[in-house]
Amino acid sequence: MLAKAKEEWDQEIVDKQSEKERYLAERVMPLHTSGLSLSQLQDLCRELHEKVEIVDEERYDIEAKCNHNTREIKDLKIKVLDLRGKFKRPPLRRVRVSADAMLRALLGSKHKVSMDLRANLKSVKKEDTEKERPVEVGDWRKNVEAMSGMEGRKKMFDAAKSPTGQ
Repeated sequence: MLAKAKEEWDQEIVDKQSEKERYLAERVMPLHTSGLSLSQLQDLCRELHEKVEIVDEERYDIEAKCNHNTREIKDLKIKVLDLRGKFKRPPLRRVRVSADAMLRALLGSKHKVSMDLRANLKSVKKEDTEKERPVEVGDWRKNVEAMSGMEGRKKMFDAAKSPTGQ
């Protein structure tokens, strides 16, 4: 599949090159400068300069039109954005609907089961959660002095290694 795509791509390149050569053969006549006198060569140069000037003028005109169109497109985009911004969206209100009311609205008369979602929740006491996390308050300077330097790093490494090793 890739080989076929490469062949088509190569063929396309060859076709473009041949079309370019054909177009240039039509538009650009070959120059015959041999055997011309100085005045004839000067006339030929003047004609070529006139043609170049005409092409440059056309190129400039097309470029100016392109820039004008680009600016116009940019202005129109800005206008569209301005028009979009002028319409205010209404703020959405929060609607509190119970699960039963929502099911009744969706299912209509088929809804027979009442859902009390709060009945199935587990109760948690605050005292239990506070007891689980003992808070150690100590002198932080002792900890910093003990863990400073390579000795402290070795202690931390040994402390991390020993519980998993046993």
